Amino acid sequence: MLKGLGGLGDMAKMMKKAQEMQGKMAQIQDDLEQVEVHGEAGAGLVKISANAKGEVKSLDIDPTILIASEKEVVEDLIIAALNDALTKGQEAKQKELSKLTEGLNLPPGMKLPF
Repeated sequence: MLKGLGGLGDMAKMMKKAQEMQGKMAQIQDDLEQVEVHGEAGAGLVKISANAKGEVKSLDIDPTILIASEKEVVEDLIIAALNDALTKGQEAKQKELSKLTEGLNLPPGMKLPF
């Protein structure tokens, strides 16, 4: 008569694991704000610092490239440095999230939608 109750225990374990995972995810999101990445372009003429959440924290432009006729070059370098920093931030984010999913036995390469 009580045979079906075994499934409830499994469900309770799953719910507890989901709550733990939710707490860990919140912690990882907080941690990502502290992970600092650096992007650069033009052999260091333009440098950008950002966090792993994609928030740009600083921009450093070498004054030697601030010539009015080189405006487009400077803009391109800024975009390249920003993309470099954002790519590094995404890599850091995936690394942190992989720590969360280690025990879930997800298929290789499966990414969570965060």
